[in-house]
This record gives sequence, structure tokens and C-alpha cells, in this order.
Amino acid sequence: MAVEPFDVVDLIRTKRDGGTLSTPQIDWLIDAYTRGYVADEQMSAMAMAIFLNGMARPEIRDLTLAMIASGERLDFSGLSKPTVDKHSTGGVGDKITLPLAPLVASFGVAVPQLSGRGLGHTGGTLDKLESIPGWRAKLSNEEFLAQLEGVGGVICAAGSGLAPADGKLYALRDTTGTVECIPLIASSIMSKKIAEGTAALVLDVKFGSGAFLQDPARSRELAETMVQLGTDAGVATVALLTNMNVPLGLAIGNANEVRESVEVLAGGGPADVVELTVALAREMLALAGQPDADVEAALRDGRAMDTWRAMIAAQGGDPDAGLPQPAETHTVVADRDGVLVEQQALPFGIAAWRLGAGRARKEDPVDHAAGIDLHAKPGDAVTKGQPLFTLGASDAARFERALEALDGAYRIGEAGDEVSDGGPLIAGRVTAE
Repeated sequence: MAVEPFDVVDLIRTKRDGGTLSTPQIDWLIDAYTRGYVADEQMSAMAMAIFLNGMARPEIRDLTLAMIASGERLDFSGLSKPTVDKHSTGGVGDKITLPLAPLVASFGVAVPQLSGRGLGHTGGTLDKLESIPGWRAKLSNEEFLAQLEGVGGVICAAGSGLAPADGKLYALRDTTGTVECIPLIASSIMSKKIAEGTAALVLDVKFGSGAFLQDPARSRELAETMVQLGTDAGVATVALLTNMNVPLGLAIGNANEVRESVEVLAGGGPADVVELTVALAREMLALAGQPDADVEAALRDGRAMDTWRAMIAAQGGDPDAGLPQPAETHTVVADRDGVLVEQQALPFGIAAWRLGAGRARKEDPVDHAAGIDLHAKPGDAVTKGQPLFTLGASDAARFERALEALDGAYRIGEAGDEVSDGGPLIAGRVTAE
């Protein structure tokens, strides 16, 4: 039996006491954890030590590279098109991947969007797409590459072969209170994205009530860390810092978010969803060598919609099929005339989750029809009796707990009152130093 070069307890003590781990130590730690030599309870102690004491930039880079090395790397060098991907840190009503991938792909760019499922109040892209009858998330590597070459856009489940160490560590973080840790978040996201093999990457890093990291300063630190990791690994990387104090768009759920995405692809849709989709598309196309692409024209003239239909059909879905509708609905109306001055993202996300649109555990099913449709956004004038939002669920018994989550989450004020929306939708841009 081979002698291990390090003792994991020594490494935990080093990190616990604020020390720095070397490249060989980190490489060994991740490899030993992946093959089961380092136990979950030991890795839990290490994750908490990192959570409490942080990591230096070189350590975060080494951790990311070690997680990439734990599995396979996809190779897109055989494609005739440039590749560019996008990752969002997630939020309430964040369906941007759905209109964005076909929009960018309509310009002859390959968009390999390996996506996940939702856990907690943020919905997963795959859950949304599985609202479409027949659509399947799992593709073989051969199908994946063929669709990238042919249609240009793919949104599918990531295989277990990409950065398996991250999959193992992610599940552990979820149960040990070590999720909101910038070194662990950055290395988790970037190990998968770099292993995926894309040449360029645009990050949508959110802050505010409904975001993973609510503090704008911490979100900027995460963005800067991830841009640096991507750049160091040879992936052209840019990040936008975006506001998640208010739900994005008017739909929060699964099927209703697909409907809203199709509206955007048809040249309509809510202004904030269009604004963010267009901004991210411009960044992606600039990295793919098309800085002057007329993104709005592709939404107007149907090119993006044609690509969407081709993407859905290629994965067995029927783009013309009806989407699930909730069996029960409950509409909340304004109790007086005034202006909607507040609509906090997080409570609306939690309410949609309680209606059945999300899951508490990975194995839980999702109700594709459940969710919330907003009828007004902050700044809108409202009259007494006017609908503010509609809850949808398969069982009316779910409404009570969803409404409890929304107690105090929205407020009607007077004309001239300050609107509490956290400022502009796009708050900053981060590029490599």
C-alpha cells in the first residue's frame, strides 16, 4: 500500500490556524478526497477552516486546478465555431439563460450551456426547460458536440465526469453551513466552467435581497476572483455585477419563466429581462469576435426564436406544445391607491418555493406549473383592487405558507416616495487586471 505524502489532520490544523497550503498539499488533498482516503468529516473540518480564515489567491487557483484535474475535460477544438458560455450566480426569476443561449447561437457562435437543477429558492435552468413536453436534459458527449456544431446552442445537464471533486465537495458544503464562502464558491463554479472547455466565459454575479451573496462588495470580490481564475486558466472571462433586490421579470417559477423567455425571443417581454439578456449577449459576442453584433435585430427578426425552436426540438421537446398551468390560483390585490415602492426578491423566491416551484432536497420533484406571476413592479402606480401578483399551485393548501413568506415583502407608498429597488439593474463590470 502506497504511503500518503501528507497527513490531512496537519493540513486542517494549518488552515485552522490561518496558514497557507502549498500547491502539492492542495493537489493531494483533493485527489485523496476524491478517492475516499480523506473522509467527509475531515473535509468538513477543512471547509469550515477555509470558511472562517479564507484562502490566498494562489490557493484558490490551486484548488480550482486540482478540482479540474479530478475528472475529464471537454474539448471543443474540433468545432468550426468559437465557443462562449455564461454563468449566473442565480436569483429570483433569473431565466436569462433561456433567451440568451439561442440569441448568441444565432450569430454562429457555439454556446455550451451545462446547467443544473434548483435547490432552495433559486430555480434551476433544467427544471424550467423540463416544463416543455418531451424535452430531455441528458445528452451523450457525441449528441452534445453534434448539436453545438449544428444548432449552435445546447442547454443540458453536466455529466458526472466534469470536476467530480467539486460535486462531492458541493454536497458536503450544503450540509455543513459552508456554502457562502468566496474561495469555495469561486473554485466550484470555475472548475466546472474551465473543465467544460469553453474558450470564453461571461459571468453574471448578483447582489441584493434575492442573491446568493447579498452584499455588493462581497459580490464584487467573488466576480474579481472568478475573472482572475478564468484568465489564469486561459479562458477569456468578463463579469457583470447585477441587481437582485427585485425579482427579475414578471414570472417566478418554471413553466411561467419559459413562457416569459419565449416572449423575449419573440421581440417582447419585460424590459429588465430584455436589458440583461442583451447586455450579456453583447459581452459574449464581443469575446467571440463579434463586438459590433446587432443583438436587438436578432430578437426582432426571428433569428433568435428560430434557434430556440431548433434547440428545443434537437433535445426531443415540442416548441409548440402547451406548458403546464396551475390547478389553483390566488391573486393578491392592492389595498389602496398609490405607488408600489418595494418588492423584495428573496421572500418572493421563498414563496414560489413553498408553492412547489423549487425543492428542499436534491431528490424532491418540482411542480412545473407552480409559481408567481407579478402584475406590477416597483415604481408602478397602482389603484385599489388592482392585482399585484398571482400565486399558482397544484394544491390551494400551499397558499397560506407562501403568503406568510410575503408578509412585509412588498409595500405601496405615495407618489413621490423613494422606490426601494437597489438602483440600476447592471451595477458594474469586472475584467482581468
